[in-house]
Amino acid sequence: MNRKRLWFNVAGAAIVGVAVSVGVIWQPTIAPVAPPSPAAFDRQLKLEGAHVVALGDCAVCHTSKNGKPFAGGLPLATPFGTIYATNITPDAQTGIGNWSEQAFARALRYGIARDGDHLYPAFPYVHFTQMSDREIAAAYAYLMSRDPVRAQTPANRLVFPLNYRPLVAFWNLLFLRPGPRDEIPGKDAQWNRGKLLVSGLGHCAACHSPLNAIGGEKSGHAFDGGVVDGWEAPPLNALNRAVRPWTKAQLVAYLRTGRASEHGAAAGPMLPVTRELATVPEDDAEAMAAYLISIQKPVEGNVARPSVSAVAATSPNAAAQRGAAIFAASCAQCHGTGSPMLIIGERPDLGFSTAVNAATPRDAIQTILGGIEWHGEDTTTYMPAFGGLYNDRQIADLVMFLRGNWSTRPAWTDVEASVAKIRQENNAR
Repeated sequence: MNRKRLWFNVAGAAIVGVAVSVGVIWQPTIAPVAPPSPAAFDRQLKLEGAHVVALGDCAVCHTSKNGKPFAGGLPLATPFGTIYATNITPDAQTGIGNWSEQAFARALRYGIARDGDHLYPAFPYVHFTQMSDREIAAAYAYLMSRDPVRAQTPANRLVFPLNYRPLVAFWNLLFLRPGPRDEIPGKDAQWNRGKLLVSGLGHCAACHSPLNAIGGEKSGHAFDGGVVDGWEAPPLNALNRAVRPWTKAQLVAYLRTGRASEHGAAAGPMLPVTRELATVPEDDAEAMAAYLISIQKPVEGNVARPSVSAVAATSPNAAAQRGAAIFAASCAQCHGTGSPMLIIGERPDLGFSTAVNAATPRDAIQTILGGIEWHGEDTTTYMPAFGGLYNDRQIADLVMFLRGNWSTRPAWTDVEASVAKIRQENNAR
């Protein structure tokens, strides 16, 4: 009798497990709609939508190099292969023109496309799920009012079995907590707005947190820093450990202009983010800065604060001499002591640079290899690329020269190997 009851329990649990699995994996198709007319949306809602889309960095990820805005095709490198951003213009064949607002909301809240396919979490729906209904409606109105672009998204290149979309359903069980978030009692309106933007719509943790073996953000390590598109996204909870601790005003300036006094300029994936944030109300940047300042980890002991008043004496070894020569030839005009950029342009000294003072040389290498692209006449930051001018050893010599002369933090090791590896990663994208 006991054995029969045991088998009934096992069979029941199996049936429930299968039912749950089917319910998790299978998602219904939402019927297509005729592409709505831009005139069907309230003007104020579309204006709000422009800000929502900018805060969510939608154009940054959904626009390929030299491509039409929001038309997709941008390759996103992941440890599991390459995922291509989709077309989110209102084209009915290749975009989201036949998506209803209900389908659009489901994608943001649950990571499910209109046809029922599971979206890969490179699309940060685990953060977008926190968006309010109004924000989702506004984003939909704005995107559906853009010009439709016929552009087919390339096929993703993922390793087996991760190219099997239904597996994402089980990933969601581990990492997706759907639904908007309530305000935290006892916190003021600015702090709560900042938390919702940083943790939700702005999805800052998606880049600035380490990932586990299956691509989820490591539990308990939010904002501890990560790697995205070959660049280090520095920890956002250690801004108080910089050479000069970040202030709220400096964060606001950085978010809106891509440059902050006593810290440096945005580069890599962060640069286009700051260009988007330049278009949103300043109140939103202030709210994000207020929240970020509030999550700093306590500083234990004394943090080494290097002097930035002048370049230290170069050590006599051959690598340092080669690095000094390269710096004099290609960098001193802008970054040398007394250069016009420092005096007239009021740019920060290299001793303040996050990249120069980082735990690894990755961002310093990337900046030198690729530079900072010119972005029209209104650009505030530009740096030419030197990857085609210098070989791996020369880049390594320069990087080690910068570290040794503008930072008191420990010297980096195996820099030349890092340069070679990063070049290879960049070429594979």
